[in-house]
Amino acid sequence: MENNETGPKKAFEDLAFMGGKDARPLRILAEYIEPDTRFQDLNISDTIVFFGSARTLPREDAIHALEAVRADGGDVAIAERAVEMSRYYEAARELAHRLTEWSKNLEDTQRRFVVCTGGGPGIMEAANRGASEAKGMNVGLNISLPHEQNNNPYITRELAFEFHYFFMRKFWFLYLAKALVAFPGGFGTLDEFFELMTLIQTRKLSKRLPIVLYGTQYWNKVLNLDAMVEFGTIDAEDLNLFRRTDSIDEAFDHITSELTERFLAEPGGQL
Repeated sequence: MENNETGPKKAFEDLAFMGGKDARPLRILAEYIEPDTRFQDLNISDTIVFFGSARTLPREDAIHALEAVRADGGDVAIAERAVEMSRYYEAARELAHRLTEWSKNLEDTQRRFVVCTGGGPGIMEAANRGASEAKGMNVGLNISLPHEQNNNPYITRELAFEFHYFFMRKFWFLYLAKALVAFPGGFGTLDEFFELMTLIQTRKLSKRLPIVLYGTQYWNKVLNLDAMVEFGTIDAEDLNLFRRTDSIDEAFDHITSELTERFLAEPGGQL
């Protein structure tokens, strides 16, 4: 009988080969096929994507951290800022909860508008948490980083993914997306937002997505898009591609009304 341990390996069982540069196309293809298979098996055809900072704390944690700093010493200003920013965690949590409840009550079970995040802590955790607390399926598209970003505990187990390639992760963010909410975040959030804007502006993304920038104080300071209009690098109409708000109610109403009109009102609406 052949000894499989000492005999020749099948190419796909050769970890040295599969991890090398020559097998890169196979790894890229795997990060397309394997998620696609899972999404089809679980009937996931559309998502509502939440972007935002991994550093934003839940309100309770931020308050406890502030109390500890005041008692034991430390940078009070940073701790107070964390408490202030925690309002975005709670807003993302509530909005994801409400959107999940709304989607679960739709008659068309093929279009569940499942909450999807980058799978990590902060705003990502908040959105997965809100969806989980509404007893809804939710997606986490995590990425392997030198400083590990672990999956938050609220992602639906069967929909927790781990990507190596940023561009494949971004593909899955946008391929299934039917709406997007961007909370205050850093370079990653800005990168994801501007890539989406580029795809829409150049019409490489044909579907029209309701896009919400949540947190006007933050976004008005960080994104001076009016200056781009002033210098003629974008059109004034491009500023109508998204909505800025500080209201959970407004964000919820805008997203649900747009999704209903664009994807649910007509049979066979665009996916």
